Amino acid sequence: MLLACLLYATLGEVFLSLIWGLYDYRLGSLPLFVPPGHVLLFLLGRAVACKLSKAVVITSAVVAVAIALEAIVRRGDHFSIPLLGLFGVALASRDQRALFVTMFLLALAMELVGTSLGNWKWRETTPWLGLMATNPPIAVGAFYVVLDRLVTWTAPAPRGSHHDGR
Repeated sequence: MLLACLLYATLGEVFLSLIWGLYDYRLGSLPLFVPPGHVLLFLLGRAVACKLSKAVVITSAVVAVAIALEAIVRRGDHFSIPLLGLFGVALASRDQRALFVTMFLLALAMELVGTSLGNWKWRETTPWLGLMATNPPIAVGAFYVVLDRLVTWTAPAPRGSHHDGR
């Protein structure tokens, strides 16, 4: 799972940053520590998600959607509209729901800290789509959910690990 996560994270970073140009890193290019950082966040998300009750998962999903909707309506974060749609599709699948909600919120926290420190900056208008975005887009966690969906579909879970959809 970790190697799959590293591969997908690397490909995702190359596409989203270097090809699509959604965001730029402070020193340019792609820092070598970023893809392994996605793997660490994935491990943290799995560790947290398996401890959550169904009620916490549902409440957290509602909070995540409410935060994104507030940014869309009040701050004009229109890029979060399709991202929120991706998140909704992932949640509808039922399996790994706890992981997806956890990752959505963990990723948002990491993105808020990273951008506030100036480590990377999201474009105000998304290339190709022309959608307005905040820095970071509030529903940015959907990208991490897609990463985790790819990992859970293509790589076997380690023996002895349990992770239900809650």
